[in-house]
Amino acid sequence: MDAGLLSAFVKKLVARLFVLAEEKYKLYKGFEEDVHFLMEELPMITSAIDEQLAGKDDLTLHFKVKELHQLAQEMEDCIDCIMYRASKEQQPWYHINYTPGNRIRTRLQLDEEMKRLKRRLQEAHQRKERYPVPCPSHPELPPSSSDRLIAREDLVGIDPPLKELLEHLAEGKDQRNQLNVFSIVGFCGLGKTVLAQQLYDSEVGRRFEKRAWVSAGQRNPEALLMEILRQVHEPPLVNSDARQLSIDLRNCLETKRYFIVIDDIRSTDQWNRIKSAFPRLKDISSRIVITTKFQSVANTCSSTNGYVHKMRRLDEECSKQLLLKESCLQECSDSSQSDPKVILDKCDGQPLALTAVGQFIQSRNSVEQPEWEGVCKDVRCHLDSDDALKRMHQVLTHDYTSLPTHELKACLLYFAMFPSDHRVRTKRLMRRWLAEGFVVPSTLCSDPAAQSFRELMDRNIIQSVDVSNNLKVKTCKTYGMMHEYVVRKSLSENIIALFDDGKLQPKHARRLSLHDSSISDSTNLEFDLSLVRSLTVIGEAGKAILDFKKYQLLRVLDLEQCTDLQNDHLKEICNLLLIKYLSLGGKVTCLTKEIKKLKLLETLDLRRTYVKILPLEVIQLPNLIHLFRKFKLPNKVVQSKLHKFLSSGQCKLQTLSGFLVDESEGFAELMVHMNKL
Repeated sequence: MDAGLLSAFVKKLVARLFVLAEEKYKLYKGFEEDVHFLMEELPMITSAIDEQLAGKDDLTLHFKVKELHQLAQEMEDCIDCIMYRASKEQQPWYHINYTPGNRIRTRLQLDEEMKRLKRRLQEAHQRKERYPVPCPSHPELPPSSSDRLIAREDLVGIDPPLKELLEHLAEGKDQRNQLNVFSIVGFCGLGKTVLAQQLYDSEVGRRFEKRAWVSAGQRNPEALLMEILRQVHEPPLVNSDARQLSIDLRNCLETKRYFIVIDDIRSTDQWNRIKSAFPRLKDISSRIVITTKFQSVANTCSSTNGYVHKMRRLDEECSKQLLLKESCLQECSDSSQSDPKVILDKCDGQPLALTAVGQFIQSRNSVEQPEWEGVCKDVRCHLDSDDALKRMHQVLTHDYTSLPTHELKACLLYFAMFPSDHRVRTKRLMRRWLAEGFVVPSTLCSDPAAQSFRELMDRNIIQSVDVSNNLKVKTCKTYGMMHEYVVRKSLSENIIALFDDGKLQPKHARRLSLHDSSISDSTNLEFDLSLVRSLTVIGEAGKAILDFKKYQLLRVLDLEQCTDLQNDHLKEICNLLLIKYLSLGGKVTCLTKEIKKLKLLETLDLRRTYVKILPLEVIQLPNLIHLFRKFKLPNKVVQSKLHKFLSSGQCKLQTLSGFLVDESEGFAELMVHMNKL
């Protein structure tokens, strides 16, 4: 695990340790002292290593982070075991089935485990003191996503967007005698810079009196303005500040028709600090084109007399043409035996990906048509090592590393839990982030999941698939090669485990995702299910995976698309006392009253089940916030008990979808007491 993700992981651990301290569990003598020691010590060690690690590949540091990650995972296991045991002790049946001797033995084991963690943390600290490492310099970010020269005849699918933008570049009826700012926006590798370059070199673009092309990147305003001045043949004064440079540039352009391209703007602040340098005279027609991957930047730059051009993917025909051209396999295009759809889906219409994969295929010196499934596997294996794929990997890495917080990185990596072509429901995703602890509500941000989702959308790292009438994103997904990167990163960081080559790998991950991978033989599982925190099944799971006796610490259980889930599984699911998110499907037809054990449950989604009658115990769950499916209310006796619970003000339901009223009475009266809906 890299230092950033470890830092986010530790913050979550410290918050959970704080909960333990607040609850004042008296599990053994000295427990509170041990908890406070861990709360104070762990952040100090990780922050020190985090500072040193930034941007440096050092084996000693890597060992330290790896050691701390393992220790942090063991601490999380210990904390969750405490929570599980505390939840179990609150159950009525616990004191019947467990003797005082059992409870004492359990607490002694916990005492020993906490002391062991404390010793290991002290040892890690001592090792850090013995082997100090100097603070490295931060690496420079890679250049813009497309800086190579491409001949006009080699471009594929560029004519429609180029024609559209040339019409805006030329003087139209609505654009005469004013400055227009056009934004070209989209995720990296779609060809924003290439499109802007074609505009700049076009016949229309060359008609302007003053022209300049600059790359923004991480340049400060002074550097940008100086470069523009240099290109419009006005030498800037030495050591001029941004204000003076703005005045000089404005004076230079005041009476001229100018065309400026600013490539790869990364923040609204960059634009706001230089926009005053460009005169907006009513009787002179000028153009500025900016390219950016941020939707908010595009909207800000083009807010007045502007136009935002959203980059589109290449269609299937153009994608195939570019892939075969770059791989020198044009002769395969007419072959009925050669259908590269699987790799086209992986590239997702992204010119950079199609070009890189095509060159990767060509570098293998294969004169025969490739086996496309094999190409997909090879790309994943060599994504960070092959020269042909290097540029694409650089772009993907930059998109990931430039995310402003480690929590946001964790949210992005969570997309690895879903197949690449899977449409993920936005609300489902955000509720799972909350249940996993990736985002935590605070006084500064009451809905951090929605905030994280907006940030990822703004950067075009994830894309909307279905949008409602009020422009809310209903479903989303990551684009092709970014999903490939996310999966590879998640596996290497031990964040998730996937079923591959007959095994679940990596062995010590805490999140498990199965996509049409039935595992029936538990003897060959070689995976400790008791430590799994999140389980997602799409398709058939098999007996070994659905043996819920083996799980204890699950927080997220998403089985809404699991095809072999049965009513028989529910009894053991109701023993998962730490679960916060539960989504069921399969052949489930009824809920057991044992669901009342799930005191921490926040989301219950039964829309893909056949459940028709809702047990009273569901609505009485003390932390239930979201409940999905249309139910019938039970009989009037049960309704009366429900009324008593709701009128006590304990109900936390915010989302209820929904109830079938039929001819039953009392529904409106019950709704009155659900005052948080």
